[in-house]
Amino acid sequence: MNGNGRIRYFYGAGHEQFPPSVLLRHAQLAEEAGFDGIACSDHYQPWWEPGESGQAWIWLGAAAQATAACAIGPAVTPALKRYHPALVAQAFATFEEMFPGRTFLAMGSGESLNESPLGCDWPDGKGQLAAMEEALWIIRRLWDGETLTEQGRFFETKAAKLHTRPEKPPPLYVSAFHPEAARLAARYGDGLWTLANPEAPKLIEIYRAQRDEDGRDAGEIILQASFSWDEDEAAALEGARVWKGAQPAEYYVEDWHDPKAMYANAEATISDADYKQLSIISSDADEHVRRLLEIEALGPTVISAMNCSGNDPEGAIRVYRDWVLPALRRG
Repeated sequence: MNGNGRIRYFYGAGHEQFPPSVLLRHAQLAEEAGFDGIACSDHYQPWWEPGESGQAWIWLGAAAQATAACAIGPAVTPALKRYHPALVAQAFATFEEMFPGRTFLAMGSGESLNESPLGCDWPDGKGQLAAMEEALWIIRRLWDGETLTEQGRFFETKAAKLHTRPEKPPPLYVSAFHPEAARLAARYGDGLWTLANPEAPKLIEIYRAQRDEDGRDAGEIILQASFSWDEDEAAALEGARVWKGAQPAEYYVEDWHDPKAMYANAEATISDADYKQLSIISSDADEHVRRLLEIEALGPTVISAMNCSGNDPEGAIRVYRDWVLPALRRG
């Protein structure tokens, strides 16, 4: 929440759906529309074919320069094969030094979709959790100014040190879909980042209990949702249909890394009706307000809403500017 207790709304920018130059325009429009922050996906491949795959970190610097005051960061960055955690620590220390008080780093365990193409042997669930904890430990110590020489299970450092650090590190949010990851978020993070689904209350409870046990403040609760708007109801669904490719839970833990096969499996196993329950898809702005108020009732301090409106993304931003965000802020 911001200083007056209002839930903050971040605009989700999907590199899988739009070219980075187009997303940059969306980010500018989103800030002008009243979104409090910009959160972009960070993936090597899209969840479907054909799609887009702009590099998130390059884009984040451009987006921060092209906007004025909103918070900005990735949703979410992993550290495994694609990024070494020392590089993550350096990148976001630099980002915060350049745009103090505006940046954040949201970290997750990643997906085979984005690691296997770089030669990663995808670990099992316990391995994914262990790798994320090791990465978070390295990032925190480097941000604290330590020099690290460590031979870990997943990452090695030899006299690694950040020679440029910001006055204060950026907020670190940790993505969690399972209880142990929620505990890691409480121990290492400044907030919990998770999906706005029926599992969220349980994860929030675990996160808060661990924070209390460790004597830490409540931190942030960031719930991620997605939306699609179009003047026509059917077009709203068709514009977001490709995002079915990101819905199956197994894609986040098992070794799936062929975008074409992933989308085909998702389309075969997720009905349109079920998909509309997983995402906010409607031509009715009031329906968007209603669904987001349901998410607010789960207790977040931030809601990150990704714009999946493939047919008219700028029209969707205008609807949120003129109707949805004002209605939410009226309570």
